[in-house]
Amino acid sequence: MSDNLDAVRASYAASAAGDVNGIVSLLGPQARWTEMAGFPYAGTYVGPRQVLSEVFAKLGSEWEGYQAEPEEFVDGGDVVVVIGHYSGTYRATGKSMKVRFTHVWHLEDGVATRFEQFTDTALVREALVP
Repeated sequence: MSDNLDAVRASYAASAAGDVNGIVSLLGPQARWTEMAGFPYAGTYVGPRQVLSEVFAKLGSEWEGYQAEPEEFVDGGDVVVVIGHYSGTYRATGKSMKVRFTHVWHLEDGVATRFEQFTDTALVREALVP
């Protein structure tokens, strides 16, 4: 296993434990984090602070039991691909979802420089509509 794969695995372990700071500790200061167009928090955010405020703070306040559960890790050295699913209940509607995702991480020496999310945004949005 590579240091990059170990670092990505640790980030998902932190997520499962509810440790938001552990999740973003993988990110370099100028890391670019892209949430897919059509996703509720779509956009590209730069650095751990912006990812915390624009993605994770909103996930924590707007969703109950939100999880990103990895099922498979593909170690490509400087690129690690994670396949899994999101689940959670949107507080405003009480609707839940379970949606597959693919995450693509670009890393240098165990530090993420770029993250990109791919998911079925229509299925996520169904939970947002009353």
